[in-house]
Amino acid sequence: ENYFVYIIHSQKKKIFYKGYTQNPEKRLFEHNNGLSRYTAGKGPWKMVYLEKFKTKKEALIRERQLKRVNPKYLRWLFIQECNLLKK
Repeated sequence: ENYFVYIIHSQKKKIFYKGYTQNPEKRLFEHNNGLSRYTAGKGPWKMVYLEKFKTKKEALIRERQLKRVNPKYLRWLFIQECNLLKK
């Protein structure tokens, strides 16, 4: 079973949200349909980054790292090979 770290962006609110999941499509649906408390009412959300991990622990460590970085680093990250959405 794979785990994913994702970053979604709200054009409307100009904010990024980072999280982890085993099902990125379902998670994005939840964010866009008010089923996630923090992101409710702030969308529409677009997935801009997706990275895959073998274990939940690895994904959680990566999520924690990404929650501390600045937007400039995020924009750089989006164009890197590790971003599954880039392919």
